[in-house]
Amino acid sequence: MGTVRLAVRKPLAAWALTGSALVVLAAALVLLGLNASQPDVSRLGAGRIGFYVLASVGALAYAGAGGLIARRVPGNAIGWLLSLAGLTLTVAMLTEQYALYGLATNPGAVPAAKVAGVLSGIVVEVTVVLLAVLVLLFPDGRLPSPRWRPVLWAVAVVTAALVAQQFQAGIMISGGLTNALNGPKAFYPNPLGIIPQHGWFSGLLAGIFILALVTLVLILASVFVRRRGASIERRQQLAWLGYVGLLTVVWIVLLGLSGLLVRGEANGPVTAVFWGLMFLTPVAGIPVACVVAVLKYRLYDLGRIVSRTVTYAIVSGLLVGIYAGLVLLATRLVGLTSPVAVAGATLAAAALFGPLRSRVQKRVDHRFNRARYDAERMLAAFAARLTEELDADAVTDDLARSVRAALEPAHVSIWLADR
Repeated sequence: MGTVRLAVRKPLAAWALTGSALVVLAAALVLLGLNASQPDVSRLGAGRIGFYVLASVGALAYAGAGGLIARRVPGNAIGWLLSLAGLTLTVAMLTEQYALYGLATNPGAVPAAKVAGVLSGIVVEVTVVLLAVLVLLFPDGRLPSPRWRPVLWAVAVVTAALVAQQFQAGIMISGGLTNALNGPKAFYPNPLGIIPQHGWFSGLLAGIFILALVTLVLILASVFVRRRGASIERRQQLAWLGYVGLLTVVWIVLLGLSGLLVRGEANGPVTAVFWGLMFLTPVAGIPVACVVAVLKYRLYDLGRIVSRTVTYAIVSGLLVGIYAGLVLLATRLVGLTSPVAVAGATLAAAALFGPLRSRVQKRVDHRFNRARYDAERMLAAFAARLTEELDADAVTDDLARSVRAALEPAHVSIWLADR
């Protein structure tokens, strides 16, 4: 009977975390709407509102994925960490908007607005720590080995220092997630400041900063340690998380390059796009990677996803280059008007999309999705031989050899219907 109660309580606890995150998110979005509806648009701004939209998507993804994993595999800590990360993210949103409402939108309307602003910063740091622990325990919810326990202790020390940092006297509180209090200039000195800002604590923070860097490097190294000597399935699980991390690094590099190469007013939209992609990739990618890796649903489809990502990135870059070149050629050399040049370049890019995507897809599959490429090649070769072979026994032997080469099954059997 005790085991049955435990089996019932764990799914209920998992969905309780998810439901709590949804309730807190709804309250945060209500306050966001109240703050954004004020005449003084500078209190939020389009950038912060867009960031909150992405954060809301992330909170839903983390809470939902965590609840699903915790319900299916309650013994795996990954689901619970995801659910907690989704909940703390929504709490960070709520407390920041609560502070903004009580200090700028409707001053004095709600109690403890300044305390909520301090709490928002603390919860943001806790969310980051939860994600770091998730990477350390991924994908089975356990450390790579008992020797990695000091890394977990180091995470606890860094977390305690980050929380203590929010109680420094004299620091200015401007919000936690987006520094929303800076817009209406509603920032304020820390009302909970009990630790001196300078002196011994600043030296301690310098040491904690070095410890945090070493801990971060070790957490990333733990992923590669798990891969060493791991099974094919475990390597595929880790590859999903690695793909999300690699894609995030790509957006960071492109963001830096855009700042160097694109100047002036055009830098604003380009930077905003890369910022959004850099934030959205881990926000949406980590929950998806965790669901696939832990529940092993479509675990071996990563090669196809990578090939599609690389293909559309290459095709998009080529089409943008062709589009810009045609517009420049038409306006500068031929002398056409700008609307005509833009329309012609758009039609040309649209016409080239299909053939270009097909050619690039074949090249990329050859490199990044070798299994699909080899399977298609074997299928084409078998179809060609089938048109020339008339003997049924030879055809079945050829079919069995092709299946063994493509899928490597433990056993192959072919049944032929009697006629």
